[in-house]
Amino acid sequence: MQSLEFMHYDFVDLKVFLAVADAGNLSRGARRVHLAPSSVSLRIKRLEEAMGARLLVRGARGVSLTPAGRVMADHARRCVALLEQMRSDMQPFSQRITRRITFFANNNAISSYLPDDLARFFARFPDVRIILEEHPSHEIVDAVAAARADIGVVALDQTHPDLEFLPYRQDQLVMLMPKSSGLAATADIHFADCMGEPFISLQQGTALHTFLVGHAAALGGRLDVRVQVSGYRAIARLVASGAGIGVVPRSALEPADQQYLAVVGLKEAWSRRDLRICIRRERRHAQDFLADLVDNLCAAAGLQTSTEA
Repeated sequence: MQSLEFMHYDFVDLKVFLAVADAGNLSRGARRVHLAPSSVSLRIKRLEEAMGARLLVRGARGVSLTPAGRVMADHARRCVALLEQMRSDMQPFSQRITRRITFFANNNAISSYLPDDLARFFARFPDVRIILEEHPSHEIVDAVAAARADIGVVALDQTHPDLEFLPYRQDQLVMLMPKSSGLAATADIHFADCMGEPFISLQQGTALHTFLVGHAAALGGRLDVRVQVSGYRAIARLVASGAGIGVVPRSALEPADQQYLAVVGLKEAWSRRDLRICIRRERRHAQDFLADLVDNLCAAAGLQTSTEA
């Protein structure tokens, strides 16, 4: 009987509960969801009965969440967000827009070249919808080969029997240092010579963070990560402040950066980043919007796509 009672709530109940919780007041929450306060009160009462726990404490100045209510609010927000995303993802189909591409790319490409290149593509093909996700290069190759992604941009020098690789862009990882650093005067440097310095890094789990930590371990050392941030611009700002040093793609630099930063090349061969488009061979020459995207990316890079299989 308990399991059946647990099902006696719906999507509207979750939205009503969140509206009241966020407003801290039942009447204001009711106005947010365009319902009468009595209807909102009844829905929350039924939700509490279904959960078997009190979710809100009602006081003279409004309502507040109980410990159970805080847990419920956390789950409800995720549920509502997922359902809203589902509705958004389905909207193109209801509008008869079915041209949809799943595109995986590494952080380097997403942070530098792809935004402008995709903007030019959308100018020509405005009804295409793209799901763009960041993944490490080796995961992208596996995803495209398994058809979990339609297309990818990777920084790996490898082949796959089911995939075709096309040159996209060339980039380079460089070391950013404060101009006051004793290492800043060199034109280029070995990565090992920098490992005694505190690093400003992308967050743990990102491809570049994992890549650099792996190279430090291969040298028998450990990367001293002082600050983890979400993007290359934050690395540049923190390095300029003197907080540490960092590795970024050269394409992520802005013209003004060299006024405040020393940009030092890395001598390692792995610092060269040859970005490549990967696509399944049977999709490469199809006469459809995916082929149009490949042609546009190659054209944006100043390349001619091959018409040979």
